[in-house]
Amino acid sequence: MSVRRITALTAAGLLAAALPIGAATTAEARPTADATVSILHAVPGATVDVYANGKALLTNFEPGTLTDPLKLPEGEYDLKVTAAGAGANGAAVIQANDVAVPGGANVTVVAHLNAGGKPALTPFVNDVSKLGAGKARLTVRHTAAAPAVDVRAGGDPVFEGLTNPQQVKADLPAGTVTADVVLAGTSTVAIGPADVNLKEGTNTVVYAWGSASGKNLKLAVQTISGLHGNPSGVPGGTGGQAAQSTQEQGLPLWAVLFCGAAALGLVGVGTSAVRARS
Repeated sequence: MSVRRITALTAAGLLAAALPIGAATTAEARPTADATVSILHAVPGATVDVYANGKALLTNFEPGTLTDPLKLPEGEYDLKVTAAGAGANGAAVIQANDVAVPGGANVTVVAHLNAGGKPALTPFVNDVSKLGAGKARLTVRHTAAAPAVDVRAGGDPVFEGLTNPQQVKADLPAGTVTADVVLAGTSTVAIGPADVNLKEGTNTVVYAWGSASGKNLKLAVQTISGLHGNPSGVPGGTGGQAAQSTQEQGLPLWAVLFCGAAALGLVGVGTSAVRARS
């Protein structure tokens, strides 16, 4: 994959230039909480370039790429995403000016297809609450142009009726599970099976992405570590007990401006990008 990244020093200068004077003054006057932001490019066939205040931050950002997380300072950014090679003056795929990035959030922004096959941008808040001893968290996100699905572990449904752009999560005993994705209420396999290693003290986030009609459905996996907590403070079950799960929507559209800003700032600070697993 050809992904050009500017150096951290140069990027830091560009990021500072993207902040208005008032914001910089405020940052000097008081401590600020950083946002932790990652971005997953999950739109098949759409390679893009990213600009902030007219400066190229990332070029040839390819589908299936998940960036490393970044501690991004609070601030405001003028952002633009274009088709790869279109240049800073090219037609914007996404554009937003004076976008505020508040601190303290842990977010993954996913550029993906909605259920109807149209490009969408969905920010998800990552659950980084502490886990008990021997526990791991599994989060599954439906970001594919595909109908409702069930997620199975060892052939048994554990999450049912998941639709785009919903997510479900559960705290489970750590270990390896064999998972697949089937059309809701059927045994028709859409993705997988694949072995998923649920490591103790981590949140393993699995994304279904791509297009059913395009026959390019895939899985991407993100791991968030450092969630070990006080075992006595977290109720836990034993093997064989059904895990408690929750089902949520991605954030509403108003949150996209913040998260889009964070994501684009992320790739502009010279962090590495890795190919998501398929």
